[in-house]
Amino acid sequence: MERVDLKERTKLFAGRIIRLYCTLPRRRTEVEVVGKQLLRSGTSVAANFREGSRARSAADFISKIETCSQEADETILWLELLRDDCKIGIPEIEQLLAECNELISIFVTMSKNTKARMTAGKQREK
Repeated sequence: MERVDLKERTKLFAGRIIRLYCTLPRRRTEVEVVGKQLLRSGTSVAANFREGSRARSAADFISKIETCSQEADETILWLELLRDDCKIGIPEIEQLLAECNELISIFVTMSKNTKARMTAGKQREK
């Protein structure tokens, strides 16, 4: 997948997180607290990906992409808590969980490939 496509995909993901947050019941304190955490981590994926696509070095890129992976993993936690502990049973949660897992796989692959290119470049310099 090209970075332009992934930039749009992470933006769409953030939008879906925002829309889910807006549908959560506000009368329950635990849902409000978990929802705010979900909103922060879920939108952070797109923000960090955009920062990573403007990285000044391979190391900076890896750092941002690994942050994307960490934020997506944290988003999984909040989605699971909403589903399992807060008993929010809407199909969008399962769809977002699947998207989180796909994004994590993409970010991990990007990080590994960039690290491998860095290592190969250093070995050629020797």
